[in-house]
Amino acid sequence: MSITPFQALACPLDGTRLHCTGSAWTCASGHSFDIASQGYTNLLPVQNKRSRDPGDSKEMVAARRRFLTAGFYQPIAAAVSRAVLADLPADASISCLDAGCGEGYYMRQLATAVGDEQTLALLGLDISKWAVLSAAKQDKRPSWVVGSNANLPVLPGTLDRVLCMFGFPVYAEFARVLKPGGLLVQVDAGPDHLRELREIIYPSLKPERPPDLQTPAGFSRLPTETVRFSIKLTSAEQITDLLAMTPHLFRASAEGRAIAAALTALSLSVDVRLACFVRGD
Repeated sequence: MSITPFQALACPLDGTRLHCTGSAWTCASGHSFDIASQGYTNLLPVQNKRSRDPGDSKEMVAARRRFLTAGFYQPIAAAVSRAVLADLPADASISCLDAGCGEGYYMRQLATAVGDEQTLALLGLDISKWAVLSAAKQDKRPSWVVGSNANLPVLPGTLDRVLCMFGFPVYAEFARVLKPGGLLVQVDAGPDHLRELREIIYPSLKPERPPDLQTPAGFSRLPTETVRFSIKLTSAEQITDLLAMTPHLFRASAEGRAIAAALTALSLSVDVRLACFVRGD
């Protein structure tokens, strides 16, 4: 296999092609973006930030890294890799963006699943600089950038695959950057995802909303896959890390968080939906 950086980056200020010149990415208009010593580039202009330090905090990223590295969500990563690589020729050469890559776990898992003769150009993007910093420290082969799904710093029609893992899909942007026939792989929580934890931290669970079966404009939908399995957490630290990497950390009451913090073991249901959408011509 060959894992290579993604080259078709676009200037986040004017959309023109970026060129790597030494330790910076520059465009024809003269905009320049330094490559950090850790190997990532910040392509999120300050005027596009909604806060001083958007996205996951340093502590949340560290919790996610510990939890995912322990392998609890490996079946999800395996299903995503199968979807990304399905039906590709043995000598295929494709490009893939993880839009909301976090600390890079799913992209690293994808890299290990690539065939011996296949070439994969990888781009990981997240709005959290702490997430991208962690990803870049763990694997130097992909390109890592701080950026926003609302304004992807990617040239139009240059990607074969886009991943959106428990993230914030911006379908118009995904359609813009995918090639015709390109594939969007989206993973979202199913109705029973982490139900046991939610039953502990909330007084009652809200009724489940029916799944959104609308097909985004510019795409056609492939059959949705459900990935279900059980995990067992065996320490307070693992439970704390899981809570810290989910939206439930902020949604739960102080009382609910305290109950979770007192646990030392917890068996959980993992239930996610894997949806694939093909970019139209």
